Amino acid sequence: MKNLLKELCLLNGVSGDEGAVREYIINKIKDVCDEYRTDNLGNMICLKKGRKTPEKKLMICAHMDEVGFIVTSVRSDGTLTFGTVGGVDASVTIGRQVIVGKKLLSGVIGSTAVHNLSKEQREKAPSIDSLYIDIGAHDKSEAEKYVRPGDCIYFDSEYLEFGQNCVKSKAIDDRAGCAIMIELMREKHEYDTWYVFNVQEEIGLRGATVSAYSVQPDIAIVLEATTAADIDGVSGARKVCELGKGPVVSFMDRSTVYDKELYRLAFDTAEKENIPCQTKSVIAGGNDSGAIHISGKGVRTLAVSVPCRYLHSPSCVINYGDFENSYKLVKSLMKRVAG
Repeated sequence: MKNLLKELCLLNGVSGDEGAVREYIINKIKDVCDEYRTDNLGNMICLKKGRKTPEKKLMICAHMDEVGFIVTSVRSDGTLTFGTVGGVDASVTIGRQVIVGKKLLSGVIGSTAVHNLSKEQREKAPSIDSLYIDIGAHDKSEAEKYVRPGDCIYFDSEYLEFGQNCVKSKAIDDRAGCAIMIELMREKHEYDTWYVFNVQEEIGLRGATVSAYSVQPDIAIVLEATTAADIDGVSGARKVCELGKGPVVSFMDRSTVYDKELYRLAFDTAEKENIPCQTKSVIAGGNDSGAIHISGKGVRTLAVSVPCRYLHSPSCVINYGDFENSYKLVKSLMKRVAG
């Protein structure tokens, strides 16, 4: 799965611009699933048939999109103003290299020079409105030959394996979930299973709202990456979860109260299969479960996440063992849930 993860993370696909990711996934699954289709919003809905049809329809999903930016205007000096696509903290962007538009222009996120800032400005956190992107254009007319408002902007970040089994990249949220789903689809299935690769999660769970209505599952397992704050100076519950301690199974976040029986089943399965497993110690964040569990007549929903430091940045960090164990847990859960 390591190569799958790397290739997926290096693709560009901010919310609303997931085409390259979707095309890659289609090439990987077209020969191993029984049917697939792309809906009007861009979600990819796949069916993998098993030996049996389960009494309860099971859906497993992850989202294809990543956080990033969008061009809002071209200034007279050829630099670009931009807005965020998804939740990106301005403090992780200054000085970062980015890729702009379909022409894949290189750019750098710049800010006002420190000697031109007032004392008050230096003491405040930067805002996106105060930043700009430099693409090396001489002036507005030159920049407009290559860029226009509405063009997407992506973090330009290398994929790096380092330290004790750690991986650093952009877009681990949620290409990790996509990679796990592709690997699961290569397995022989006991029961028919629906797999959904959603769009536009980062801007309001929009893809999941549509796909859940289309599939109408009884049970859903959402694969994600979630915030780990296990760094020096953070103690107790504020760590949320920790790298190296296995997949994260949530009991509640800001958009979902998860099915209690499925929550217990996940930990019971992890114990029986000798898979390390943890829960989130803070009620925070959210994912496609928020739209899925209230879809149609209601969907019993569980989220399994890979713990990730520096989420929504160009340098997300995970432990590869947690990624592998998330795959193992979901694979084992599928059999018990569908059966």
